[in-house]
Amino acid sequence: MPMNPFRTLFFRLSLALLAIIALAGGAFFIVEQYSLRNYHEEITQRLNAAIAMYVTGERQLIENGQVNRQALETLSQQAMVINPTVEIYLLGLDGRIIDHAVPPDSLRTDRVDLAPVQALIGGEASMPLRGTDPRSEREKVFSAHPVLQDDELQGYLYAVLGGQKYDAIADSVRGSHVQRVSIGAALAITGAAFAAGLLVFGLLTRRLARLTADVRAFTATGLTGDTPPPRIPAARTPGRDEIGELRAAFARMADKLIEQFDDLKETDRLRRELISNVSHDLRTPLASMHGYVETLLIRNDRMDADERRRYLEITRKHSLRLRRLIGDLFELSKLESASIQPAPEAFSLAELLQDVTQEFELEAERRGISMKVAGQPAGSRVFADIGLVQRVLENLVRNAIRHTPAGGEVTLTLEPRPDRVAVEVADTGCGIPADELEHVFDRCYRGKSPDEASDSAGLGLAIVHKILDLHDSRITVTSEVDRGTTFRFDLPTAA
Repeated sequence: MPMNPFRTLFFRLSLALLAIIALAGGAFFIVEQYSLRNYHEEITQRLNAAIAMYVTGERQLIENGQVNRQALETLSQQAMVINPTVEIYLLGLDGRIIDHAVPPDSLRTDRVDLAPVQALIGGEASMPLRGTDPRSEREKVFSAHPVLQDDELQGYLYAVLGGQKYDAIADSVRGSHVQRVSIGAALAITGAAFAAGLLVFGLLTRRLARLTADVRAFTATGLTGDTPPPRIPAARTPGRDEIGELRAAFARMADKLIEQFDDLKETDRLRRELISNVSHDLRTPLASMHGYVETLLIRNDRMDADERRRYLEITRKHSLRLRRLIGDLFELSKLESASIQPAPEAFSLAELLQDVTQEFELEAERRGISMKVAGQPAGSRVFADIGLVQRVLENLVRNAIRHTPAGGEVTLTLEPRPDRVAVEVADTGCGIPADELEHVFDRCYRGKSPDEASDSAGLGLAIVHKILDLHDSRITVTSEVDRGTTFRFDLPTAA
């Protein structure tokens, strides 16, 4: 199902980029305008700081409390020649405007805040320093100087450095060609930055989109049915960045899932095969037991003691086979489900081999097979689960005796090595064909045996393999047909 383009990561990143550029551009514009205004106002104030002092030095503007109106108008005109945007005001000691050289109906206030005036005269404040503009509601830079008569303060000369004429000129150039070029350049830079961001995001999200498509194809067609899921190709440079690492991780995960999927299919095949084989193995002794028991019930009065005993022995033999088969199945299922965990301890492997040899000695004699233990018992102490290792040796020896004809030999050999003790169980039996060697540890594998009445269910070697897996040990097998078979494994020393 195609994804809605307005919900893609690329679209959301593009919106985020546009918002960031807009906010950053707006903030930069505001800061730039504020800085530019302060810059121009500071230059204006510094250049025109002496205007008020010049005006007050030319004429006596207040004499005996009376304003010299003519002198104020003359000096105002001269100041405006120097700076046409200057507006001159004469302030009283309380900040009230006592006279001025501007149209009287243009004033919006008759009082000026003296705090900035005194700060500028005292040199205590940094520029630009803004004060009251009597003709507008804005504060503007100014020039000021005290008006003295016989060293006695009479008032203040207050010169606004950016009057209405300045405002009119500023409004007239606001839409000028220079300003339009500046705005156009800012928009072009913003557009170029946005386009570059889109290109970068496109390159980044393209790989994510490709990975998403691969994962979607994997989940849509894989892990169901007989069709194997598609493999996700690994990144060309997996260590380059996080996206490459993500693709590599997905590729490894997909390979692991495919591997587990194949294992599950193989396990399911083996399970069905095991059920089929076990069903056959259970059916045969059950049918025989049922037949003999039924015969005993029908002919019990007409059978002598020897015949009745023979029937009971056969029934007992089949029941023992069933018990062994059920026990092997139960043990194998516990090993495969990890219900059995080794309890390692230090013990002598040479002594365990002797015990196992004695356990099978009578059966070997009955079959005409000789058994012996070879190797050096010194240094044979190992660290493992003695019960599970005994089960391994019993299964291997039983398997060797079962496949060795009369007159043959079964040999158990110890070989101490650095940090390990190797064990070898060899026989001179019928051997295993080369094409069957890789299957000897499969469940229900049963090789050729000289004992046609063998009651093996083919689970012994599978149990051996699982137990040695729990001990992190690997078992190997070599064999030649009609010359014998050898199984080898090793265990860690007690040291």
